Amino acid sequence: METLLGKTLVELQEVALSVGLQKFAGKQLAEWLYVRRVTDFDEMTNISLKGREALKARYVVGRHAPEREAVSVDGTRKYLFEVKSQESRAESQFVESVYIPEEDRATLCVSTQAGCKMGCRFCMTGTLGFHGHLSAAEILNQIFEIDQLAISNQQSPLSNIVFMGEGEPMDNIDNVLRALEIMTADYGCAWSPKRITVSTVGIPAMKRFLDESECHLAVSMHNPFPAERATIMPAERLMSITDVVALLKQYDWSHQRRVSFEYICWAGQNDTPRHAKELLRLLKGLNCRINLIRFHEGVEEVKSQEPRAERHFPASNEKQMEWFRDYLTEHGLTTTIRKSRGEDILAACGMLVNALNS
Repeated sequence: METLLGKTLVELQEVALSVGLQKFAGKQLAEWLYVRRVTDFDEMTNISLKGREALKARYVVGRHAPEREAVSVDGTRKYLFEVKSQESRAESQFVESVYIPEEDRATLCVSTQAGCKMGCRFCMTGTLGFHGHLSAAEILNQIFEIDQLAISNQQSPLSNIVFMGEGEPMDNIDNVLRALEIMTADYGCAWSPKRITVSTVGIPAMKRFLDESECHLAVSMHNPFPAERATIMPAERLMSITDVVALLKQYDWSHQRRVSFEYICWAGQNDTPRHAKELLRLLKGLNCRINLIRFHEGVEEVKSQEPRAERHFPASNEKQMEWFRDYLTEHGLTTTIRKSRGEDILAACGMLVNALNS
């Protein structure tokens, strides 16, 4: 049966009419789904019993709890979700989401695809291959279920969402934009777009995101030289980092909306003065920031068929990362070193390989 979760207000109004309800019942459905976040039609008490029965005959709400959970020593929690079969998937798959609590906030890292097709050589998630797009319902389900669990566990409710889990969000742009609309619309969750960040390696569909959403953007750069970047990120051949930056410079980033660049540091490969100077040249005139990320050396072989010697990604040491940060900041490019969370449960950046399903 068809899922109601993930439908826009206009679509919910069409659903209401299709089962014999008045058009205004579409707004009632939206409130039950996205504000009150019910999981059963019987909880929709301002919809007639006849209407609820008609809905049950044709639709399901679309909510389901995670299959498993792992808890890190630092408090990070990773959840495994089953995503049901669709036309784009031959069979059910699994994805992981990560809840990251901090003193005054809680961030959720959500997945947008089962696996990933971008093939970045340093990313463990890429070793899974690609197994299909997640629907807007499957994206929203991660958010609603984990938020509910956090509240039930007397933890902080979600304050921020980052689309940085499994998959390339811009490769699933229709469903991602639909989920973002529901999260930010008045009829939906009414979140500020400034509480949501969407990541990308940089592909042409990024322009739709820039034009149709007001959420923050994070670009996975990792090397400012196109030829060098292409050896570790095949997507460079689809849209060069120079073209990505040129596109971003056409937009206004001087107000609340932000663009940042994610930059994993490898010793001698992208943390040198030459790379720092090229970053400054490439990003000159763009109001942005750089987030330096520690590489999780020693775990890159998990679920990978490629021998470690051939992967050859030695992590930068702390002293070099601090130099890189300070050099860029002193020359006008705000740069921070991002704190790593959940490494012990394979929940840190690039480590989602559905290990909970093993």
